Amino acid sequence: MTLSVRIIPCLDVTDGRVVKGINFKNLQDAGDPVEMAALYGEEGADELTFLDISASASGRETTLDVVRQTAEQVFIPLTVGGGIREVSDVDRLLRSGADKVSINTAALVRPQLISEIADRFGAQVLVLSIDARRARTESGFEVTTHGGRESAGKDALAWIQEACELGVGEILLNSMDADGTRAGYDIGMISAVRAVTKVPLIASGGAGALEDFAAALDAGADALLAASVFHFGTHRISDVKRYLAAEGYSVRI
Repeated sequence: MTLSVRIIPCLDVTDGRVVKGINFKNLQDAGDPVEMAALYGEEGADELTFLDISASASGRETTLDVVRQTAEQVFIPLTVGGGIREVSDVDRLLRSGADKVSINTAALVRPQLISEIADRFGAQVLVLSIDARRARTESGFEVTTHGGRESAGKDALAWIQEACELGVGEILLNSMDADGTRAGYDIGMISAVRAVTKVPLIASGGAGALEDFAAALDAGADALLAASVFHFGTHRISDVKRYLAAEGYSVRI
């Protein structure tokens, strides 16, 4: 049985507003997160990802009230990330309406957090968010933290393999080089990650033309995350799904 490709809009939120830039710089206001979540739910999004992009950098907790309001508006799986440092943070988010949580910085600081979360809530609730870029590492890709502002000093493929062994249920792979450029997903990076893990892989960063979505799937992605092209009206979710269906991919219409 072929699983349907998931199309996932991403809401990068800072100070209660959705923002989007290029390579995490020159952020533009894109709207109210609760209103946008409701719209994407109506348009046929398969899931929704909500990332508080300033939470880890500023040491704040993810805004629970925005998560609650968003969860009340959408009836599709909601993944929330940003500022998660302890198992108790995950518990609060799940109680506020999140279906899955996304972790990055805290897992790099203390990898055992992955096992703690997976053991308590199940691997299916845990997404490892990786902001990776090309670098002079063994695989050619390194991990970054704090919205791509700092190098984590880790090879991306080695970290993915370690995290999967610790119990991660899904990988959200964001190319910092491609992020917001609309020049296409980083096909080489997707292929390299697919070669080292069987864990479901969400491709992120660089979606532009409809052909880009198909190319990422061909490279090994199981789901496709995008922000700019949806936020600013380049494509609607239904456009992407119709295109993929016409190309022979299984999608939920």
